[in-house]
Amino acid sequence: MEKIIEEDIKNGFPIKKIKFRFPPEPNGYLHIGHVKAICLNFELSKKYQSPINLRFDDTNPIVENKNFIDSIKKDILFLGFNWDHESYASDYFHKLYEWAIKLIIENKAYVDDQSQNIIQLQRKNPLEIGINSIYRNRSTDENLFLFEKMKNGFFQEGSCVLRAKINMSSPNMNMRDPIMYRILQRKHHKTGYKWCIYPTYDWTHGLCDYIEQISHSLCSLEFENRRPLYNWYLDQICIDKKNQIIPKQIEFSRLNLSHTITSKRKIQYLIEKNIIQSWDDPRILTISGLRRRGYTSIALKNFIHKIGITKRNNIIDISFLEFCIREHLNQIASRVMVVLHPIKLIIDNYLNTTEWVEAENNPENNNYGSRKVPFSKFIYIEKDDFLEKEEKNFFRLCIGKEVRLKNAYIIKANYVIKNSKGKIKEIHCTYDPKSKSGKKNQIEEKGRVKSTLHWVSIKHFFPIKINLYNPLFLKKNPDIDTFHKYMNPKSKNQIIAYAEPFLKKAKKGDHFQFQRIGYFYVDNEKNEIVFNKTVSIKNQWKKVIKNFL
Repeated sequence: MEKIIEEDIKNGFPIKKIKFRFPPEPNGYLHIGHVKAICLNFELSKKYQSPINLRFDDTNPIVENKNFIDSIKKDILFLGFNWDHESYASDYFHKLYEWAIKLIIENKAYVDDQSQNIIQLQRKNPLEIGINSIYRNRSTDENLFLFEKMKNGFFQEGSCVLRAKINMSSPNMNMRDPIMYRILQRKHHKTGYKWCIYPTYDWTHGLCDYIEQISHSLCSLEFENRRPLYNWYLDQICIDKKNQIIPKQIEFSRLNLSHTITSKRKIQYLIEKNIIQSWDDPRILTISGLRRRGYTSIALKNFIHKIGITKRNNIIDISFLEFCIREHLNQIASRVMVVLHPIKLIIDNYLNTTEWVEAENNPENNNYGSRKVPFSKFIYIEKDDFLEKEEKNFFRLCIGKEVRLKNAYIIKANYVIKNSKGKIKEIHCTYDPKSKSGKKNQIEEKGRVKSTLHWVSIKHFFPIKINLYNPLFLKKNPDIDTFHKYMNPKSKNQIIAYAEPFLKKAKKGDHFQFQRIGYFYVDNEKNEIVFNKTVSIKNQWKKVIKNFL
């Protein structure tokens, strides 16, 4: 993108007239793909010290509302950007209407009474010549009369449309007499019931760019085939090309990620079917969902910068997004000990007392300091961290084997007690009093143990609610029409875990690393604190999917 802009400047385009815009449709929440568009537009604006508009393309009152507008603003601010001017396509409805009349007078637009299905059939395909509408050669007076009646609400929805008269033989389907206006007798969030006709996106977008004097209109690659139409509309309206900026449309590749969807229509389907809770459900990649999951603006922007801006569409493995958030959270998250699936461990030769051991909050940053963690005779460890009989490549706790308890002592498992069903009820161990954690001891004991386990004191643990997330889809690239067949039934699992007392101070917005488990974000769910899993310590999600196939 910068190369194109630099070339324009080199060829004489005045740098002071460079201007950008971010033009979301307020018909849903922004998603990870929009992060790419936001970064591109806002960062270019900063580079060239040029203004940038936030313009809502609000041309469809059926699906647009203020809630979506508010969420879009919130997401842009979350990413660390701000806009110079806020506008709406609806601000220009009257001007667009006047220009539509201009095209009718110039015999470049006509009212078509045919149904949408017939219009679509007559367009044929790129290999066939389209069929002209029987209304294509209506007189100017008749078209003006009918268009006025459309505007004043005399016709029902779907009874007629206004079409541009371009070329029904064009190999580009977008040029085969596209629709400019349709009848929608619905309330608009800004204009109320003032209008009964609403302009289409294609008619609106480029002309709004022209009204706002946008110099470079950046959009995703799916609009590349629409560029000739974008330019055609501008050619009909822009008369003073010497003194006015004619916007230039430039395309870049969409951001597609594996094992997820970003289509607003599909997300709405998932909400309606109660598969996900809302537009900000942490399992989907809306910016709001990612924020609730614990993704930071820095990590999201780093991800966009690392994948770069290209002209080639491809699918980015979601593990790379996870790498970026893991990289950032490693620097800013406090370390704590939490046991998700507990099993009781008793240290037989330890006194029944409480000892407060020193624990580092973040080894990546000394400014995070340290904390005191209560240690006692009775503790919980993870059930998966113990095997009664040792197996190959299992380096955690087994009968007769030693491990270190994080920030505490080296212990050795001696025997277990089982319940009536033969399941392990408690593990009995002994500890080495001389092995307390500390730089001196651990240097001397290097090689003595191969594993360090996290734990919590049974007497002091604090119960917390956790949401564990897995990929929403079991297929890497869910099909457009059959995506619902690949839903992961275990995409969310809510459990109660046991945490050290330090987490009693946790508040919404905090990030933590649950040692040896993953990174978690403090969220609010039904007015209750909950810890959403952001990402695992290691890239484990592929193994999870494999288990479900």
